[in-house]
Amino acid sequence: MKQLQIHPAKVYTHNPSLDVIKKIGLSFVGIGVLGFLVSLTNITKSNPFLFFLLSFGLVTLGALIFFLPQIKESPSGVKNNNIFFNSFTSRQAGGWTLGIIITGFYVLLYWFPETLTNWVRLVDPLSYWLRNKAADRWFLYGSFYTLAVLVMGTRMLIKKRHNKYQILRTLSVMFFQLGFAFLIPALLLRLNQPEHYFTYFWPLKYDYLFPYTVDSLIKSGGLGYFMVFWGIIMSFIATPVLSYFFGKRWYCSWVCGCGGLAETAGDPFRQLSDKSLKAWKIERWMIYSVLVFIVVTTVLVWLNFIYHGSLLGSLSSGFSKTYGFLIGAVFSGVIGVGFYPIMGNRVWCRFGCPMAAILGILQKKKSKFRITTNGSQCISCGNCSTYCEMGIDVRSYAQRQENIVRASCVGCGICAEVCPRGVLKLENDSADIRFNRNIS
Repeated sequence: MKQLQIHPAKVYTHNPSLDVIKKIGLSFVGIGVLGFLVSLTNITKSNPFLFFLLSFGLVTLGALIFFLPQIKESPSGVKNNNIFFNSFTSRQAGGWTLGIIITGFYVLLYWFPETLTNWVRLVDPLSYWLRNKAADRWFLYGSFYTLAVLVMGTRMLIKKRHNKYQILRTLSVMFFQLGFAFLIPALLLRLNQPEHYFTYFWPLKYDYLFPYTVDSLIKSGGLGYFMVFWGIIMSFIATPVLSYFFGKRWYCSWVCGCGGLAETAGDPFRQLSDKSLKAWKIERWMIYSVLVFIVVTTVLVWLNFIYHGSLLGSLSSGFSKTYGFLIGAVFSGVIGVGFYPIMGNRVWCRFGCPMAAILGILQKKKSKFRITTNGSQCISCGNCSTYCEMGIDVRSYAQRQENIVRASCVGCGICAEVCPRGVLKLENDSADIRFNRNIS
């Protein structure tokens, strides 16, 4: 009779050489950051491509060198080691400092762009190659944004390499950010076409259905007609249909650039999301107020356009400018990203995004998507609630053996991943049993 062979478990021991590699990576990042600081001076004008490599290039290379050893450092699985003891990810001095730096960058970008002129010149070579024109502050921002998603997305691919769902989701947001939010808009400009971001549409990209934008696109020709058509179809037809089948996760966790940055660069801060009842009440009040604000603004702008400005005068443009300043700049940018290290990675998505508000209504009222629970297996460890970036107390649903159907849930699947007992499962099979209790 053939004997059963028992293979010993593989033992992972500390490898000092991996520490050396990580230190080399951090050194490159440090030199790259120094390159950025030096690039604020006029010295970059002599050779912008050289300083582009010394800043963007070294930071990217150093980050990748730092992340790659994690493949050999430990077995695959959920790893959030020491996250509450790290100064940058636990609202300590490092986190506050990082938050101030990111917020300060947004303040300079929106209100003092002249201070970033030399950084803009850094990306001139890339801008000429892609767009056949000099860079501006928004191309600089797009370059930073895309680089953050790609580099930190690589970190996510390594960290979540055991989980097919997370791998596909991360690849998706990296693909849409690089292709549809960076390369395609740049190439459209190179072809003398209107710059257009096909992964954003009303109400998130609110002015895409404003009359002056629609009129400008139509005047640009056939491609402009398609852009208007695309915006209408995605806003009013594709959104409800896709949300019915997949909930809001099809957009918030797979396509949206805001969600893409939150899920990659913002992942180390996801546990900082406030789970209190007070935060939930504020969230509902704020996000639906923003939705009402943009709906009213859009209606006013169109009424004023139809009546050639005689009906409302400057009122509609005042609404538009106010929304653009308070929501488009202050909320989505300065607070939405700058407060990652303080309030978690989904501040904008939870409290301000009008697209998330619409998707949430559709998901709550009529969608097949829900997270099922097998509460009899729950050991109340709290991992699911701790790492929910949307501030949902997932554990309370599991303990009551209730399916999770919440407007705010973006279907990231992290709660199911960190559950040690397999209590949670993302599903979208039937819209009729979403609220059933005692699911076995």
